[in-house]
Amino acid sequence: MRRKIKKAPRVLVVDDDEKILFAFKEVLKKDGYAYLTAWNGEEAVEQLHRGRPDIIFMDITMPKLDGLEALKRIREVNQRIPVIVITGYGTMQTAIEAMKLGAFEYLTKPLDVEKIRTVAKKALASTRGQPAPSGDDQWIKADSGDRYQLVGKNVQIEEMYKLIGSISATPTHTSVLIVGESGTGKELVARAIHNNTFNAKEPFIGINCTVLPDTLLESELFGYEKGAFTGAVERKLGKFEVAGKGTIFLDEIGNLSPQLQQKLLRVLQEREFERLGGNGPIHVDARFITATNRDIEKDVKKGIFREDLFYRLNVVMIHVPPLRERKDDIPILANHFLSKYNDQFKKAVKGFSDDAMVLLKSYSYPGNVRELENLIERALMLTMGGVILPDTLQNVLTAPLPGMRDISIISPIFSKSREHVLKIFEKQFLTNQLTTYRGNVTAAARASKMSRQNFQRLMNKHKILAEQFRI
Repeated sequence: MRRKIKKAPRVLVVDDDEKILFAFKEVLKKDGYAYLTAWNGEEAVEQLHRGRPDIIFMDITMPKLDGLEALKRIREVNQRIPVIVITGYGTMQTAIEAMKLGAFEYLTKPLDVEKIRTVAKKALASTRGQPAPSGDDQWIKADSGDRYQLVGKNVQIEEMYKLIGSISATPTHTSVLIVGESGTGKELVARAIHNNTFNAKEPFIGINCTVLPDTLLESELFGYEKGAFTGAVERKLGKFEVAGKGTIFLDEIGNLSPQLQQKLLRVLQEREFERLGGNGPIHVDARFITATNRDIEKDVKKGIFREDLFYRLNVVMIHVPPLRERKDDIPILANHFLSKYNDQFKKAVKGFSDDAMVLLKSYSYPGNVRELENLIERALMLTMGGVILPDTLQNVLTAPLPGMRDISIISPIFSKSREHVLKIFEKQFLTNQLTTYRGNVTAAARASKMSRQNFQRLMNKHKILAEQFRI
């Protein structure tokens, strides 16, 4: 009886760079793969019919037929074969598009040997119905025409781009929960999901659950009929109704009252609601995306947030990392915001001095990306020359830098030093609160347990304008 010979898995590598093809050949042959090549997308589609590869590694930028167009054609022929898309210079949009088209993975150059091996093993395991091998997986400027831009190239951000692409290809009723600290860009993630769905032309309706008291928030969400309550002089359509087949984005969902949690749960379960004072149900077609800066799983355990609602919202969870965990993105973000405000203020500041960039990278950013943007905007307004210098940045930083604990000691006289420390504290506190609540003075004052009048008085004292934080 003849022993059946096990065939080596076939890997097709598609790239117009001979050096890349050679590098893949050396790695894959050592690992026991049969090696196939193609120079462009057209050849890749032909190879799919001839060589029947088990896995495809394919570059995006190629002559005749680029990688994304080739991926579309491959998916018309074979829906299951894992295609790993590779690019030398990626963007948020190409990453999202690749995942929407069904790419198994999206990689940016330069690639290391271990990454190739790991991805190949995972891809092969997926074709055989095996669990993927364990291992560590780990804002690139968005298209200039996109108003709502995610910016970065940190590995966590790239993973987020891929997840956005996968979500965008799912049915619109799939709920998404975005978690992250204030100022990390949770709304930008929500908009990126919406803008890449098939319903992108439908409305994107966003509402912050902390800005309005319960009664007003309920009427904003559900709408009301004429005469439903005192002051309801005409019918008003709620956000759930206005959204149509688009997206409803509920920010700071963790602060929703128990009463509204219960009502939202019913909407998600039944996909319908009633206007306040209404008699008939209204169907909801929109996708629900929610966001919070709270540890919502801990709130569930404490009984603060409904467990059943949490599981309805958390079909897919996206974690947006704080800026301190992706400091390699600070130069990219800083230059992005510099370009934005140069255009807005009609200025021509060319960049940052080396010392200024060191200063930017050493700061902790409690307000995250939003705080960095505010910082660059204010620094640009104060800069008279062609380059932003560290002195300018130091004047607008909202907190002392790490390691500079004695920065506030300006005098041996106690009263003078205390006055100076208090000034720094007040400015930092106000800035952090306004950053968190995006320039909404009423919400910031309420969260601070202060009257709006006293909060505004301190803002005037330190010459802080709410408009600087409304981003």
